[in-house]
Amino acid sequence: MLDLLKIVKSCEDYITSENFIGYDPYDFLISPIFKLGFLQNKPIRFYSQQIFRRIPFNLRPLFGIKKGLNPVTIGLSIESFAYLSEVFPSEKNKYADLVNYCINTLINLQSKGYSGACWGYDFDWEARYTKIDSYVPTVVATGMITNSLFEAYKIIKQEKLVELCKSATKFVLNDLYRTEDSNGLCYSYSPVDKQKVLNASIKGARLLSQVYSINNDELLKTEVDKIIKYVIAMQKEDGSWPYSIGDARKWADNYHTAYVLDSLKAYMDNTKDYKYINNFENGLSFYINNFFVDKTIPKYYSNKIYPIDSTSVAQSIITLLKNNKFGYAENVINWAIKNIFNEKGYFYYQKTKYYTHKTSYMRWSNAWMFNALSLYLYKEKFR
Repeated sequence: MLDLLKIVKSCEDYITSENFIGYDPYDFLISPIFKLGFLQNKPIRFYSQQIFRRIPFNLRPLFGIKKGLNPVTIGLSIESFAYLSEVFPSEKNKYADLVNYCINTLINLQSKGYSGACWGYDFDWEARYTKIDSYVPTVVATGMITNSLFEAYKIIKQEKLVELCKSATKFVLNDLYRTEDSNGLCYSYSPVDKQKVLNASIKGARLLSQVYSINNDELLKTEVDKIIKYVIAMQKEDGSWPYSIGDARKWADNYHTAYVLDSLKAYMDNTKDYKYINNFENGLSFYINNFFVDKTIPKYYSNKIYPIDSTSVAQSIITLLKNNKFGYAENVINWAIKNIFNEKGYFYYQKTKYYTHKTSYMRWSNAWMFNALSLYLYKEKFR
């Protein structure tokens, strides 16, 4: 293993020196050019966003795009600081101060006008089947953040962390569209759409199960059971899950599959209900056997290697560690450091078959990799 302590510290320094602010692969619609009326067309906005994120140079300054503060970056950093407070006990006070700063930042970044704590991204986002404006909350952003808060709470016992999680359950229960049928229950991606995206819905279930593990509210357990039942019903015989139900997005990719697995595992651990353990193990087996080259390089799709994506790399490390696959996780870490790490402390966006996209993205690349590597140091110290 390369000098991981030094690398994690350099990543921490990079993120904090930038005050958690940075660019994002999907931030093109921030550009002032999209204030022009003829560019309000949905296909233009969608394909402009998709094309721009694939350009291997950072052209954002030319388009007037400024660095932003994404709430998910703050949530992931809180979790990372909690891990590192145990890895570097002499620095507990420093990490406690950083956690408190980030908690206050998250509170200020909450989306307003909803039933409970919730968060969205700091940029407009034109998705294939919906349009989500900046700071419109999603169960994905909220679920990522609350998961980090809950994981941090288990280590540092900061009450504000779990209080935000408890508040966020009200957003999940009251503000999302619900599709309920004989298969169970599926939440929408946000309050402004009716999509049935499996990794999004099960992130909501994970949050409810985490709070249930603290307050034993049977209403939460009843709700969670419906969501998990739905996700299990959508699992294919080979163990995989499609991205969504009811539209063309039938593909399975690395990090969305890993999100489902992590959330399902969290549900089982938090509720002590293991009736779907065989489904989980089948899904984990599919993930490990189909999303890696030589047990090392995270593929994007099960049938396609490129682009090798920084979020896929980070989430692979996290999912492998949570399932005690330390050898595989170490393989991925070593590959990442050799291929997508810059000695200035940040990680590149993607590696394609022909070139490396070296733009530094604060949420997508750095916050996720910082989180994954901090988790590795934490687990390695205590295993």
